[in-house]
Amino acid sequence: MTLDITPSGEACGAIVRGVDLAKPLPDGVVADIRAAWLTHFVLAFPDQKMNDDDLERFTLYFGPFGEDPFIAPIPGRKHIIAVARAASETGPIFAEAWHTDWSFQATPPAGTCLYGITIPPVGGDTLFANQALALERMPDDLRKRIEGRRAIHSARAAYSKQGAYGVNDAARAMDIRPSDMATATESHPFIRRHPETGREALFGCAGYIIGVEGMDANDGMALLGDLYRWQTQHAFQYRQKWSANMLLMWDNRSVLHMATGGYSGHERLLHRTTIGSRAS
Repeated sequence: MTLDITPSGEACGAIVRGVDLAKPLPDGVVADIRAAWLTHFVLAFPDQKMNDDDLERFTLYFGPFGEDPFIAPIPGRKHIIAVARAASETGPIFAEAWHTDWSFQATPPAGTCLYGITIPPVGGDTLFANQALALERMPDDLRKRIEGRRAIHSARAAYSKQGAYGVNDAARAMDIRPSDMATATESHPFIRRHPETGREALFGCAGYIIGVEGMDANDGMALLGDLYRWQTQHAFQYRQKWSANMLLMWDNRSVLHMATGGYSGHERLLHRTTIGSRAS
């Protein structure tokens, strides 16, 4: 089995064909997919007829399951959540902001798998921003401001009871469970070295980052604003268009991502798993 890998030509991302993810994969193929994942950060596998068993099996090739707080799993599963939107929904699009999945955890996940089940005929692209490239091209003066510093991460703006998906959120098809636990904080360095490749990258951005250790609130927010404008610019982006039966996997250690809208009046359903970080 030989993979057909076509780079996107953008800042990251590649399309992978020549493999059937509904079947168990030989070790060599898994190794080839991992190598492509670490090289391109985002892999799209079109035309994959997968069920939930297939999705879970594929996820476990790349690490243990990660923990998904604040969103209930689908019935009968512990590690699959539904990223769903009903055609009648009018509230804000879920995850339509730049972020790294669950960066507020003590050990954030390595990656994410997302499988398209019901895909609208228009809109709904997912954007990615290459954070290794953003760091490589960062001006020296901005890098000096973050070198050696740690960011304070929290889910409070999203998943606390007063957050964006809290008690005042519009009705959603997704089973989001806001909690006071979302006010907890964890700190991580702005610059992290990838545990598999050794390549440095920026980690996280404003939204889940609520402050900077050792800086007062105003100075910290000014730094976060300057960093956000740098790390999310178009030169570092890749746009993935969806089709039904597409599996997308990305490396949370290397990219930011965000959802987009543009499909008002259409249903959308994807199943998601989280690839946890391996024990060090």
